[in-house]
Amino acid sequence: QVNLVETGGGLVQPGGSLRLSCTASTRIFSLVNGAWYRQTPGKEREMVATINRIYRTNYADSVRGRFTISRVDRQNTLYLQMNSLKPEDTAVYYCRANGLIDGKQLNYWGQGTQVTVSS
Repeated sequence: QVNLVETGGGLVQPGGSLRLSCTASTRIFSLVNGAWYRQTPGKEREMVATINRIYRTNYADSVRGRFTISRVDRQNTLYLQMNSLKPEDTAVYYCRANGLIDGKQLNYWGQGTQVTVSS
């Protein structure tokens, strides 16, 4: 079992920045895909950004050019730098680690951190 703990959420004004962190209890992000998702009440959880083992990244159209996903393997940590935040970015943000290790499908989620963009 791998535990993922997100931190860094909070209240920020439109146009501001936040950096979310997701720290794993063990080495995982260098082995499988890392990702950030977000969810608002009444809506499905949506992918925000992904990073694979070879650091290839992918972003939702709504955040491309404003958000950056990265990771530091020696810290077992996944990051999401969010710039030029908009009110529509308000959501609970979740990190995820998923992929195959030794033929076993793994899928772990963090508990979520609230991001509120409001003046």
